[in-house]
Amino acid sequence: MRNLFRRNSDQNEGQWLSISDMMTVLMAVFLFVSISFMIDAAQKKAEADKQREKVERQRDSVQEAAETYRNLQKELLQDLRQEFEQTSDLKKWNAEIDPDTLSIRFQDPGMLFRQGSSRLPAGFRAILDDFFPRYVRILAQDKYRSEIEEIRIEGHTSSEWQESVSPNEAYFNNMELSQDRTRSTLKYVLQIPRRVVRDNLEWIQERMTANGLSFSKRLDRDGKLIKESGKSEDKRRSRRVEFRIRISAEKRIELIEELYEDFKEARESFDAE
Repeated sequence: MRNLFRRNSDQNEGQWLSISDMMTVLMAVFLFVSISFMIDAAQKKAEADKQREKVERQRDSVQEAAETYRNLQKELLQDLRQEFEQTSDLKKWNAEIDPDTLSIRFQDPGMLFRQGSSRLPAGFRAILDDFFPRYVRILAQDKYRSEIEEIRIEGHTSSEWQESVSPNEAYFNNMELSQDRTRSTLKYVLQIPRRVVRDNLEWIQERMTANGLSFSKRLDRDGKLIKESGKSEDKRRSRRVEFRIRISAEKRIELIEELYEDFKEARESFDAE
């Protein structure tokens, strides 16, 4: 009997030892899982902090670039107005300055081009002879020179064309016409025999482009884009040539805003996990 109890006792102790070992292993597993979760949480928090800091740096860069652009735009607009607006030249040329896009807009179709023609009339050539060298003198100043990304010559038409063609054909016909007109304008201004043009010719050629836009940006009678105002087209205003300045800060702002959106999407995806 004593031997029997001893055997039972030994078996119970063996069972308790096995259960104890299992509990030890389970506790170790739970501890490992807990530590893993803590490490993962810490890594996620560290990654989130890095993302937050990166986004904040991008936000600061956007604000800085926007401030630079606003200051530069304001100063350049002031110089253009002083040169052309205060001297009444714009009124004489039937032109105006768009302060939002830094565009100088020439709007007299009779003086600019004959209907359906890309040949520069004598009246517009005389305007360009006076306007363009003074325009280059302003833009080529040290304070603007390195900041100007592009000088665009934009050709715009009204939506008119021959009644026998479809709207789609009219669009492409006007596209070709507006492109030819901007090329004619570009070719002419680069050959103006003035020293300021010759001295800055390489710089101008690196930045100046000719862009025919057909009737994609028609204007109403107040000079506003139809797609923004919702008003009817002023065909006379729509037929125009614009000299538009694109500042390098604009490109930086666009790039940074794209990166900022990418970081926001990444952050939202990270937070959702």
